Amino acid sequence: MHVWCASFARGRVTDLRRAIAEHAAYEGMTGRRLEDFVLVANEITTNAVVHGGGHGRLRLWAHGGRLWCEVSDDGPGLPPGWLGDMRPPAGFESRGRGLWLTRMLCDHITIVSGPRGTTVTFAAVCE
Repeated sequence: MHVWCASFARGRVTDLRRAIAEHAAYEGMTGRRLEDFVLVANEITTNAVVHGGGHGRLRLWAHGGRLWCEVSDDGPGLPPGWLGDMRPPAGFESRGRGLWLTRMLCDHITIVSGPRGTTVTFAAVCE
């Protein structure tokens, strides 16, 4: 199993998004599935930059017919009660869409958060 790793920071998310798209396409993702995976990766890496200290780490790998992505940051963690909220963001709010989109567009999501950072792992079928 090949794992691709990258560090990212504010101002580098666009380059990272392009690299994720290339790796996902190489693993067999196409069409809407590819677009959705890249959108989710962009949302989660942006969350790490905005809320998690301005930088983060990403790992990407294929296993079991799925493409997996793990995004970690060193921020203060998610606020209490935030992990269980499955409701869509209200109206035109600009916050709260990243994790909601991940839940809607991916086959798997795990969130581990605490005072030393947050790690979001998500996966989608490689079709």
